[in-house]
Amino acid sequence: MSTATRTDTQSPAPHIADSHDLIRVHGARVNNLKDVSIEIPKRRLTVFTGVSGSGKSSLVFGTIAAESQRLINETYSAFVQGFMPTLGRPEVDVLDGLTTAIIVDQQRMGADPRSTVGTATDANAMLRILFSRLAEPHIGSPKAFAFNVPSVRASGAITIDRGAGSKAVKKTFSVTGGMCPRCEGRGTVSDIDLTQLYDDGKSLNEGALTIPGYSMDGWYGRIFGGCGFFDPDKPIRKFTKKELHDLLHKEPTKIKVEGINLTYEGLIPKIQKSMLSKDIDALQPHIRAFVERAMTFTTCPECDGTRLSEAALSSRIGGISIADACAMQISDLAAWVRGLDEPSVAPLLATLRQTLDSFVEIGLGYLSLDRPSGTLSGGEAQRVKMIRHLGSSLTDTTYVFDEPTTGLHPHDIQRMNNLLLRLRDKGNTVLVVEHKPETISIADHVVDLGPGAGAAGGAVCFEGTVEGLRAGGTVTGRHFDDRASLKETVRTPTGALEIRGATSHNLRDVDVDVPLGVLVVVTGVAGSGKSSLVHGSLRQKPGADGEGVVSIDQGAIRGSRRSNPATYTGLLDPIRKAFAKANGVKPALFSANSEGACPSCNGAGVLYTDLAMMAGVATTCEECEGKRFQAAVLDYHLGGRDISEVLAMSVTEAEEFFAEGEAKIPAAHKILTRLADVGLGYLTIGQPLTTLSGGERQRLKLATHMAEKGGVYVLDEPTTGLHLADVEQLLGLLDRLVDSGKSVIVVEHHQAVMAHADWIIDLGPGAGHDGGRIVFEGTPSDLVAARSTLTGEHLAAYVGT
Repeated sequence: MSTATRTDTQSPAPHIADSHDLIRVHGARVNNLKDVSIEIPKRRLTVFTGVSGSGKSSLVFGTIAAESQRLINETYSAFVQGFMPTLGRPEVDVLDGLTTAIIVDQQRMGADPRSTVGTATDANAMLRILFSRLAEPHIGSPKAFAFNVPSVRASGAITIDRGAGSKAVKKTFSVTGGMCPRCEGRGTVSDIDLTQLYDDGKSLNEGALTIPGYSMDGWYGRIFGGCGFFDPDKPIRKFTKKELHDLLHKEPTKIKVEGINLTYEGLIPKIQKSMLSKDIDALQPHIRAFVERAMTFTTCPECDGTRLSEAALSSRIGGISIADACAMQISDLAAWVRGLDEPSVAPLLATLRQTLDSFVEIGLGYLSLDRPSGTLSGGEAQRVKMIRHLGSSLTDTTYVFDEPTTGLHPHDIQRMNNLLLRLRDKGNTVLVVEHKPETISIADHVVDLGPGAGAAGGAVCFEGTVEGLRAGGTVTGRHFDDRASLKETVRTPTGALEIRGATSHNLRDVDVDVPLGVLVVVTGVAGSGKSSLVHGSLRQKPGADGEGVVSIDQGAIRGSRRSNPATYTGLLDPIRKAFAKANGVKPALFSANSEGACPSCNGAGVLYTDLAMMAGVATTCEECEGKRFQAAVLDYHLGGRDISEVLAMSVTEAEEFFAEGEAKIPAAHKILTRLADVGLGYLTIGQPLTTLSGGERQRLKLATHMAEKGGVYVLDEPTTGLHLADVEQLLGLLDRLVDSGKSVIVVEHHQAVMAHADWIIDLGPGAGHDGGRIVFEGTPSDLVAARSTLTGEHLAAYVGT
């Protein structure tokens, strides 16, 4: 008799494997977290919110995602781990229920000149295979269409050991690559402007060289004077051809000067090695200015900027070369690929269509595959990284997003929300760090951190539903339904910057007058041409009062763990001088990177032990107890505090400390006031730059640039990473800048900033080749009344008219 049928109606007991439906975190103490314990539901959308600096990233990225990645890395062999980044275990007591974490952060993509949107997303790889199979004439494998692969040919004899003897065999070897030989796949060729290296009317001894550091008083003077290749007293314009070649291009040659053996090398190879081969952003300001003057970049004349060889450009599918395909707007390229019907490559075409459709779906259809990845904004880079996950068949993974709405117009946020919900509905856990109410409102679960920032944060203030957050008394809850109102009166412009015939990127011969002396907001959907207009046209113009344009973008701050807000803003210089003057010693003693450094840890405060493929261990230096300075230096005081106690102060404390009394330093107080103005009062002035969030870094930049003499300030989405409560403070700062006589131009999507503007310039109507036109110019109230653009509709809904 069969027992397969059951007559009882009792539901079976749940399987024990189905009980693991929570990610449990207990006792998290990473950065400023104070023993945080929370339980996050799996297969749900959880949003983490709180003021900037409250500990959101420390909990989500520094604890949950970091431990998940560390545990996965440990499953690989020790040999493989040696090639992977080493991760230490986060400071947390219990972490249970973790799943594989996929991190989609806002780190800018590398600015490598060979990296493009196509190479970063595998779309180029698929196009190369497609062209190698279908294009006519056939020129070779997919490598023949790759601008990063040079053509290589070699021939020679190889020896093969066989039995007792060996036999020499002649072999030839060749690889057909797609790299343009002239520009080596970069699309541009660089040249050196000789007029920036020397003044040819002077002799070397008269100071003809204008290269930083190449003075005739030092070693270079001795080398040029004693090398014997030319007369240092003869003007350079009178040099013979050979003398000029020896000055500029001579290969390394051993010489003897004043009895010392030295190597002489021509100026051009020498500065190419010492200056031009380095990352321009990492150079000192005066050297960077020289490099920007001396180097000229022009489109490669051989490949016309396509980066590809002649053969690769000649091979086409229906009249379209791979360079034409990569230069198309992605939405157009997707349509072209859909028109190809070739059964032999059907699986490849299906995958390529899916990838290109994902670009369009995520709101990046206006990009082209040949766009250099270093030119993408933080929000664009994050969405490009999302592409590869959209069509993924993986389920039960944890997706971690860092402000996915950054750089998105309100019109595009709904589309992003749908993507997040789609990832969740496939059975994934989605964790999002976010400030925008539109995205917080779709959450299944909200975790609000705070109550303040820095030392005043690091605790869970609220955990529950969106309705519960609204009713709760937390800072986020109170500001959740805040809506800025339109200004009753707007300022009168003092003049205008005229832009005529702007055509950079997708701009269509744009003519616009940008008012001066007021707060101007440039807006429009992502890809409509805002940055092209502001950065491409405005930065080249002088300010209203003859002073330059100060541009503050979202580029990363460069700095090691030895850099901190005090060193970055120049605050440490007046502090060191004041300490030195008060104690009658050298200022260098009060630098942890100079003479005052603890000899045991070299001023790092910690000792690093490298454990090869395992996570390195950082232990607090026992000699200086993490203070970074020699004990003798800490005996010197200013206003009753030593230098390590000063660096441990928050900006607010330090501002009070240096305002009056024995420790009064006006120069330091001015810098600290600017830091407090941009909402960084909670930041410790000695905190390493590597621990700052994206929003904090941009505001640190803003505080530094506020000291510059500029008539026009251009800000690129300054609300990035700002909590609802902090936006109000930012608006106050922008008002103060305008009231002090400056002109402020802001590229922004945040409706509160639009409502607060004196003048709005709206670009559109769409993105890419559907944009690039001015669709509205006027006051915010006119824009709301007209509702003629997407921005107007969303702003009207926001202010509730």
